[in-house]
Amino acid sequence: MTSPLQSPALRPLKGTRVVSLALNLPGPAALMRCRQMGATCVKLEPPPPVGSAPGASGDPMSWYKRAAYDEMHQGVRVGVADLKTEKGQKTLHRELAKADILITSFRPSALRKLGLEWKVLHKLYPALSLIAIVGAPGDRADEPGHDLTYQAESDLVTGLDLPPTLYADMGGSLMTSEAVLQAMLVQRQKGKGSYLEVALSEAAAYLALPRAWGVTQDGEAVGGGHAGYRVYPCKDGRVAMAALEPHFAKALCAVAGVTDASIESMMSLATRQVIADYLLTKTRKVLDKLSLEKDIPLYTLPQS
Repeated sequence: MTSPLQSPALRPLKGTRVVSLALNLPGPAALMRCRQMGATCVKLEPPPPVGSAPGASGDPMSWYKRAAYDEMHQGVRVGVADLKTEKGQKTLHRELAKADILITSFRPSALRKLGLEWKVLHKLYPALSLIAIVGAPGDRADEPGHDLTYQAESDLVTGLDLPPTLYADMGGSLMTSEAVLQAMLVQRQKGKGSYLEVALSEAAAYLALPRAWGVTQDGEAVGGGHAGYRVYPCKDGRVAMAALEPHFAKALCAVAGVTDASIESMMSLATRQVIADYLLTKTRKVLDKLSLEKDIPLYTLPQS
């Protein structure tokens, strides 16, 4: 039962039918979001590779990490359609005749070969909207690329380490679900479909804006320069300290024995050292308790 303090889940896409041909991560993750917003979701996949085990999927994500594939497809009706065949095309167009939205993740050249370019679809199904997930926008849409290359382009790859998550893909999935909402607003206002392109490189660039603005660069307030916004070692692990706002910084300084919580003080090496020395004497358990008692935003972590 919903708590009186919780807002009920909104289902703005209830009554909307979404068909997806998008594989791997961005498309299925977007479909998961659409389903959570009330949409009826159908996904058509290519046949699994020859020699696959019984029950295998034609989506590569099911080979990389089946648990992730299963979670993204809960409540989604998954079918098989080889779009290079007449039978597969008929299967797709039966679904499109009932759909409000089509999500794809093919390159534009592949869409043309399959007869799924926007001009053709819009003529056949005037109320249908096409959300095309591509790697890069405009003339670059046919270039090869992947999440890692789009992150690298936006300066989100450090050294030789892989990023901790697939920021471009997941950011692109959110932009895709947002595009679905935009298309449905237009359809309900004007009674016709729209074409929207979602570029994963632009999703990465959007997530990287704080870095591009210089907000997270070394020495800036949220780039390690502010003593209240850093990752410190503690007695039995690490602590992600986020006491950035003045009242949080004041609370941190009070427990650490720093008398001046001004921004000038918090940006100094001396204050950083006092806080580092203090945290090094405390266990994760003590710091977790301190966070609640003194209203200090922090999260403790095991040793790396």
